[in-house]
Amino acid sequence: MYDIVIIGAGPAGLTAAIYGIRAGLSVVVLESMMYGGQIAGTPEVENYPSIQKISGWQLAQNIYDQAVAQGVEVKFEAVEKIELGEGNCGGIKTVVTPFNRYECKTVIIANGAKRRLLGCPGEEEFKGMGVSYCATCDGAFFRGKTTAVVGGGNTALEDSLFLSNLCEKVYLIVRKDKFRGEKRLAEAVLARENIEILYSHVVDRIEGDGLVSAVIVKDSGGETKKLDVSAVFVAIGMVPDNGAFADVVELDDAGYIVADETCKTSCAGIFAAGDSRTKEVRQIITAASDGAVAAVAAANLVNAEG
Repeated sequence: MYDIVIIGAGPAGLTAAIYGIRAGLSVVVLESMMYGGQIAGTPEVENYPSIQKISGWQLAQNIYDQAVAQGVEVKFEAVEKIELGEGNCGGIKTVVTPFNRYECKTVIIANGAKRRLLGCPGEEEFKGMGVSYCATCDGAFFRGKTTAVVGGGNTALEDSLFLSNLCEKVYLIVRKDKFRGEKRLAEAVLARENIEILYSHVVDRIEGDGLVSAVIVKDSGGETKKLDVSAVFVAIGMVPDNGAFADVVELDDAGYIVADETCKTSCAGIFAAGDSRTKEVRQIITAASDGAVAAVAAANLVNAEG
């Protein structure tokens, strides 16, 4: 029996674990993939207080190392569902994975979000064969080649800058007529001679023969154009992945867990922290903040119930 089971080992989940352990509670973190969440694939982080500049991977590693040093137990198991006990939301919960069943007094859902897909022909076919969702992970495979990035937000701008250091040329395909990302990043992209920006364009399809060889784009007038590229990096935002919890907590129309700044959900004893919950700002610092808030709330509940 654990006091807190935390689902997700990103900044929110690991911060929650640190606060839970320091409160003297028994805590386990369950992570389906790699610790660090989205930041593990971010080239540089420059907006985290007290750290002027750090790679996303290093920041993720630092948070993980701190949590483990505090005594946090991290297990790499995908969560399939949460079962409620006889007391329903007020009772013992069981977090189920393919390998184990974890009984607990409280749950903190901090599973973040997943990459949004283009949904165009060729995307699924060429995943891992030139279609990628992580420029820092896969960019080095296309050194000296021509690539494309799809998106207009911070991630797309960061990916374009990262790839422009490796690739001969980078096409940046932007759906709107302007960027959505930060002004500083936009200015840096505009200053790179080997980045060509295609505003008001969308991806129509991705082509190739075993490997990606071209992306067909369409402008606002419906005219198509073929770009010869070796890879397409998709950076069009994130979507929640909370289907496994829909029967125990309330979700909004977009699939995010309904929870405010208290991180409390519709089910007593279950909290939501980070990008998986309804919120205005989804950043590393707000995820960490949620983790602390959720852990303190969970600790208060555990202590009150004895």
